[in-house]
Amino acid sequence: MTPGPARGRTRAGTAYAVAGDGEPLVLVHGVGMRADAWAPQRDALSRTHRVVCYDLLGHGDSALPPEGATLSDYAAQLAELLDHLGLASAGVVGHSMGALVALEHAIAVPDRCTRVAALNAVYRRSPAQRAAVQGRLAALESDGVPATVAPTLARWFGDPVPAALASAHAAARACLAAADPVGYRRTYAVFATADDAHVGRLRRIAAPALFATGALDANSTPAMSEAMAREVEGSTCEVLAGAGRMTTLAHPGRREAVLGRWLARPARPRR
Repeated sequence: MTPGPARGRTRAGTAYAVAGDGEPLVLVHGVGMRADAWAPQRDALSRTHRVVCYDLLGHGDSALPPEGATLSDYAAQLAELLDHLGLASAGVVGHSMGALVALEHAIAVPDRCTRVAALNAVYRRSPAQRAAVQGRLAALESDGVPATVAPTLARWFGDPVPAALASAHAAARACLAAADPVGYRRTYAVFATADDAHVGRLRRIAAPALFATGALDANSTPAMSEAMAREVEGSTCEVLAGAGRMTTLAHPGRREAVLGRWLARPARPRR
């Protein structure tokens, strides 16, 4: 039997899990999820890499973010985790909110990032998209997490849910149902306002970069990924046909194939 990941907690209160050996690769989940949402990718990638998954601030078993948190607080959490694990640098894969964290890390401390992948990332929302996400934030603040679970899942998986996505839908629902209301709200407030955080800064990324999303993702659109890829020299952009937002859970095999092509590229030399 394959042993499960080794789990731990940093001094600052970040819960994490580590599996496998090889080039270190950190996976950063999105709002409302937790480290174990990466289980399909963790199990596949740990055959060749040292894979680190962790709970974002305010998620799972990690400490809460401060009130009025910014994207920098989440990037600092990632850097502190690397310090705790004795990793001078690593590759980073982020999904949704995690993609914003991964990109901020790659820009802020480029020497600590050997490669970066932004999956279903948001970038320069249109006025209509910005109004929609601000409306969802207002509903979260006024009605609480439980009232937002059903509409969130409908956006991610459709309504009714296709039979092929039933297990992914159940996994996402379990994460959302267990979400800490304070951590979720504070993190979503960052996600809802940080889509322009990297405008004019992406060209600073020197590591091999991947921008990928689902063709049917109306929130992290293919146009967004394509626009980001144009800003980063030598980067690649991949769009999964027939896929929506939760590509990591709903289409793990296809997502792992995309990551595999990116991982086949030489990484920036580790410090």
